[in-house]
Amino acid sequence: MAKKKKVEAHLKPARFLDPKSDLVFKRIFGNHPDLLKSFLNGILPLSDDHLIKTIAYLPSEQVPRIPTLKNTIVDVKCTDQLGRSFIVEMQLNWSVSFAKRLLFGTSKAYVQQIFKGDDYGVLCPVYGLAIINEDFDPTEEWFHHYRLLNVKNANNALEGLELIFLELQKFKPQTLEHRKMGVLWLRFLKEINEQVVDVPEEFLQNPDLCKALEMAQESAYSKAELESYDKFWDIIRVEKTFISDAKKQGIAIGEKRGEKRGKKEGIAIGEKNLAKKLINQGVDLQTIIAATGLSQEEILS
Repeated sequence: MAKKKKVEAHLKPARFLDPKSDLVFKRIFGNHPDLLKSFLNGILPLSDDHLIKTIAYLPSEQVPRIPTLKNTIVDVKCTDQLGRSFIVEMQLNWSVSFAKRLLFGTSKAYVQQIFKGDDYGVLCPVYGLAIINEDFDPTEEWFHHYRLLNVKNANNALEGLELIFLELQKFKPQTLEHRKMGVLWLRFLKEINEQVVDVPEEFLQNPDLCKALEMAQESAYSKAELESYDKFWDIIRVEKTFISDAKKQGIAIGEKRGEKRGKKEGIAIGEKNLAKKLINQGVDLQTIIAATGLSQEEILS
């Protein structure tokens, strides 16, 4: 008990940074394999006999790059003792093409496992986990799991690629059917930010969460890192405004057309029109790509 009080006294007066930011997320999960293992075992739909036991981060030259994701955390990637690969991303602003981009990156990681002349039998599954800080699905479901299934018999699946999208804003602890650690990690990502005064007691009772909390304290970062942190959120806010404006314009176009797919197509048109306006205003191309989800070719065409 004395040890717990010591930890609590150390954490409660602290000002915390938001772990959804690029800087803090990477500090916690990109440098501490024990925490990443705890996080993945709690979140992913892995059977008890196939939990991750050991983790090794992929070297930079083996990290599959997902195109046009400027402000998405895309470099927390690792393999486990079974050879499976895991890609973990935090997407703060949702765009209509994000799912395709995640599928592209996950597929690329799958293909990069073998070289010319290698046997296909060496291929191991690749999991893409995207934590979305926005609502993008109209249903109440917040956990979206995709696999390659037989259309007539869902019990027959091809192992290889699995994608999991989590809508963090919809998450409620009582709705989680996964492991207790999954609940705690999602609560940590959702609840910890600059406004936190009292750290939840259940966080303080868990060694993994206590370790993550220490790395989320403002005092753990240099002045330059804190300036980078503030700039990151400024960019995210600008992108959110861009995307919101594009969606409103697109929905109006779709409704005017009266087409069944008008809203979706209209949003795409709105994003392209917005991209052209931003180019004319001198906004750099990479920011436009991140804001709209369009490729460089689509923007410049």
